[in-house]
Amino acid sequence: MAAEVELKAGIPSGRKVITGNYAVSYGAALARAQVIAAYPITPQTQIVELLADFCAEGLLQAKFIKVESEHSAMAACIGASAVGARAFTATSAQGLALMHEMLHWAAGARLPVVLANVNRAMGPPWSIWTDQNDSLSQRDTGWIQYYCESNQEALDTVIQAYKVAERVSLPAMLVLDAFFLSHTSEPVEIPEQGLVDRYLPPYRPKYKLDLADPRAFGGITMPSEYFELRYKIQKAMEEALAVAEEADLEFKRLFGRGYGLVEPYRLEGAELALVTSGTVTSTARLVIDRLRAEGEKVGLLKARLFRPFPTSLVREHLLGILKIAVIDRNISFGHGGIFAQEIKSALYNHGQPPLFGFIAGLGGRDITPELIEEIIEYALSHDRPEEEIIWMGVKR
Repeated sequence: MAAEVELKAGIPSGRKVITGNYAVSYGAALARAQVIAAYPITPQTQIVELLADFCAEGLLQAKFIKVESEHSAMAACIGASAVGARAFTATSAQGLALMHEMLHWAAGARLPVVLANVNRAMGPPWSIWTDQNDSLSQRDTGWIQYYCESNQEALDTVIQAYKVAERVSLPAMLVLDAFFLSHTSEPVEIPEQGLVDRYLPPYRPKYKLDLADPRAFGGITMPSEYFELRYKIQKAMEEALAVAEEADLEFKRLFGRGYGLVEPYRLEGAELALVTSGTVTSTARLVIDRLRAEGEKVGLLKARLFRPFPTSLVREHLLGILKIAVIDRNISFGHGGIFAQEIKSALYNHGQPPLFGFIAGLGGRDITPELIEEIIEYALSHDRPEEEIIWMGVKR
């Protein structure tokens, strides 16, 4: 691995063919993470392995902490962030679930920790392949959540996540699909360190643990104060929408790449909008292009920011569309697909068009172009969904 890193030259810029995991490592290094807490779990282990190489070879000046569990990894990041350091860790699936208690603590303490979660299906049965239930199970913990489509977007989103998190004092999670991104190599443009430093200045918290300025943090809080602290987290989440949009626009000005909070694709004149997240989006674009060429009035909306949910942008792009089809690589058992739920909620009381909620690709099963075409064909040929959940690809 060390031979790939171009030792003793600082974090190298330029175009490289790297995996999604390595793209995240480069992003954390370029963001100048100062404390990295590491516990291995497939399929994210390569992220912290490469960061360990960067630290060992002197390419990254950071404290690399090997801990005994994912719970401890997040605890270490919380401690580091509380004293004013820029903290990073990565995990997947059961590891993220083990962090659950500490995820609440990071958000409640208003600490801008950044976490990369490589989506992996939750057990049992044991699985190392992708779906989104691990990260979406944490949607109510107070963390900003980004869903990435490509390796380039994964690298760039690490840097953007720090920018937003530190502005609003909330932790942020970027999410990428196991194996489809984590272990697949793509060309990635690695920006120059100086340009990243210009975009992301050093972290300077207003409040931190400091022996020269003693304060109390995280102690018992009475009902007379606790309620307002939660109100402030919600207000920070609302602020994060504008901050994330601004951060993405600034990133585009400096680096020539931007992603938006949602991304419309060929929605002009569309009668059916397909909503996707993660790597499914790349496949869906090809299907949309082919169907458009055949005269079908179909378009796509990519969901990138999940928390805070970009309600106004979803309404802007989807209201006026005759039908909506949502592909969820996840399920809230007893209710349905989670992105579908969020979109229904955003459009409620605003003349919501019929929404078709499809579940596909759980446990890493392929969502092929043929399956996406089948989804679109179903939505086009039905006035309304016949069921609340439409299962695609189930072996009966």
